[in-house]
Amino acid sequence: MIHKIYSKLNPEMLLHLVCRPDWGTERVNVSPDDEFLQVAVLKLKTGATFKPHKHIVTQKITDIAQESWCVLNGSVKCFFYDTDDSIIEEIIIRKGDFSMTFRGGHNYLILEDDTIVYEYKTGPYLGQELDKVFI
Repeated sequence: MIHKIYSKLNPEMLLHLVCRPDWGTERVNVSPDDEFLQVAVLKLKTGATFKPHKHIVTQKITDIAQESWCVLNGSVKCFFYDTDDSIIEEIIIRKGDFSMTFRGGHNYLILEDDTIVYEYKTGPYLGQELDKVFI
């Protein structure tokens, strides 16, 4: 299931999404093709493989900040904000789920001890002063 969260100020602007990988196909591209942060979920069988490859380096947009959290253990309450800093949705993500923020703000509340998440975001990281504005 892919739950997309759009701006209330600009209903065509995708701000966030939450993914709970519960489908039966081999590959699902989760993020829209035009977003900088790209995620696909692969459900594979024993022995599956790919041709060896490397990726082509191309000129890409670098003045963008996007982030994703993937829950490995535990649960997290996500607070998603619109572009005017108002909360537009709250969702709990659990083991195997992930969130993506393309625009707008977010906050996370850990709901269980020993919760483990992977955080992915655009870099390079230049320190908190150049990385975020608090809401």
